[in-house]
Amino acid sequence: MRVIVHTGKGGVGKTSISAATALRCAEMGLRTIVISTDTAHSLADSLGVEIGPEATEIGPNLWAQEVDTRYSMDKYWGKFQRYLTALFSRSGVEDIVAEEVTILPGLEEGAHLLWINQYFERDEYDVLIVDAAPTAETLRLLSLPDVTRWWFERILTLTRGAAKLLRPIGKVFNRNSDNQMPEDNAWEEVQQLFNTLDKVRNLLTDPEISSIRLVINPEMMVIKETQRTYTYLNLYGYATDAIICNRIIPDEVTDPYFAAWKDNQRKNIAFIGEGFGDLPLLRAPLFGSEIGGAESLRQLADALYGDTSPADQMFAGQTHRIETLGQGDGYMLKVPLPFADKADLDIYRSRDELTLRVGPYRRNIVLPHSLWDLEIADARFEQSTLNIQFAKEA
Repeated sequence: MRVIVHTGKGGVGKTSISAATALRCAEMGLRTIVISTDTAHSLADSLGVEIGPEATEIGPNLWAQEVDTRYSMDKYWGKFQRYLTALFSRSGVEDIVAEEVTILPGLEEGAHLLWINQYFERDEYDVLIVDAAPTAETLRLLSLPDVTRWWFERILTLTRGAAKLLRPIGKVFNRNSDNQMPEDNAWEEVQQLFNTLDKVRNLLTDPEISSIRLVINPEMMVIKETQRTYTYLNLYGYATDAIICNRIIPDEVTDPYFAAWKDNQRKNIAFIGEGFGDLPLLRAPLFGSEIGGAESLRQLADALYGDTSPADQMFAGQTHRIETLGQGDGYMLKVPLPFADKADLDIYRSRDELTLRVGPYRRNIVLPHSLWDLEIADARFEQSTLNIQFAKEA
């Protein structure tokens, strides 16, 4: 199964593009499901159908789902949460408060990832399209397996040990107290939950299976945020295989009112090439009417994909990646520059951005926060790759 995740700044048109992509895949004969993980769902509106918290068949080869956080939490976390809620409630905590405090950090968002794993393991579909939340929420979601695994191993393991100790003591003083402590199989279910999150992480970082596609508008503020997102995706090992530029004013629009806007868009589209290197750039025009329903979604898919399949992997390499060096040596930024000449390279650095010049061409890389206060300790051009080491000032 191919997994394609669309994300980007709020309001850039991720949902319309996800719906159009899913419709095109389905009409090419691929069994396709499109799911929305945004809390403010609009997928049903874009498709012009009613869908719910489980997969709903809406046409030939096409299913859709708007993931409901509470529904998903109960499905994947309900049994263990009920154990802990009972424990807190019997300690005098109100039921509604007890239910809230038994949710692990990030687990509500993590429920979205569990659906991806379920569909992948069942192998019922050829393509899974994810209409993801805006970039900040998506980054938190994709980093969740790392963060929550740390929380689980250090906190819940201690709690499990306490449960083993307290259960027999409780049985001596209160016959019903054993109902307050989770049995071992409940803890095993929690362990399985986090193992599943790890599997999703492995699935989404495998470029043969999954692709992240960044949706932008040709506006500088949107491009800058998307650059930052792209850098963080590289930091976590997620493969981006395309940039989708939406709502470009068509050339046939000749009204003078739009002249300055069109000129600004042309400059920004050129900047996209500088900021994202060799990543393919797919373009969709600003249509004369709102996108919604099958016919307009087909027009959007035609503009983006032509006769090609959206399910194909569009880019196999990495335009840059960041590696953590051992023993507190900082980080290494690696930028492949095939066919470049060392004599043509220049590097300019501000606190949060790196600018590379290769002859007449320029490349802007927005740096993650962890590199802002580090100095460039070394820079070498080896085997067609620029390796830049960031470390604390000696």
